This record gives sequence, structure tokens and C-alpha cells, in this order.
Amino acid sequence: MTSRELISLTQLKEEFQIDGITETSILSYFETLNAGKFEATAALFALDGVMRPPFESDIVGTAAIAAYLKQEGQNIKAYPNTGIAETLENGDIQIQITGKAQTSWCSVNVLWLFILNQQRQIFYTRIKLLASPQELLSLRREK
Repeated sequence: MTSRELISLTQLKEEFQIDGITETSILSYFETLNAGKFEATAALFALDGVMRPPFESDIVGTAAIAAYLKQEGQNIKAYPNTGIAETLENGDIQIQITGKAQTSWCSVNVLWLFILNQQRQIFYTRIKLLASPQELLSLRREK
């Protein structure tokens, strides 16, 4: 990430807030994701970090996460609302955030579960859609 991008992210942090969350890596995750800066989003993960999107298997590693986001993350906006964080016994931090995700064709409530390692890198994230089974079936795209 260049110093200009870092300054830009720092300015965004002043405007972007999630009630209950101050972790910079989490705020940056949503900022870069919404800006379409998927390489920067992936760089927030540990090298062996894992992303588990809805309807998908685990995506492992920063290169695979960036490739996935470039393919599937276009025109998706995340609107996190509130979160809670707790430190786990091993020193990792677990963060749960609720909010909405918006695409060009739908809006759905979402729960993001993050685990940050002791270096504050995203070690794991799971994106869970909070909808009825019928709503989920209507959202699933044909492959």
C-alpha cells in the first residue's frame, strides 16, 4: 500500500465508524471493500488467512482472497452497523459485526465474524447472510 493510499484510508477512518469497534484492520476491511480496493482488502489478512463467503468453501491466502473479491465483490457495498469484540484465551480477538450488504439486485442483513491474530491481521472471517431459508434460496446464483 502506498503512502497516498494510507493517507486516504486514514482520512476515511475519521468518517467511517462501527459502533463498538475500534480495530483498525476491521475498519480498513470495510473501507477498502466498499472502495473496490480488493488487493488492499486482501492485504489485511494473514498470509494463510481464510475468508468464508456465503454459499462458498473457504478461500485461503491473500492472493486467492484478492482474486475472489475481484470476481465476486464488484458492486457490493457493506454497511456494518454495530459490533462486539472479545479477546480469546489464546490472545486472538473475535469480532462480530451486524449490518447490511447491498448489491445492484438486493439488500440483505449480514453477520460478519472475524478472528484477528495477535498481530491484528485477519486470520479468519465468515460472512453469514441473516435471512429466511426462502430468502436465501432466492439469493443463490446459478453457477
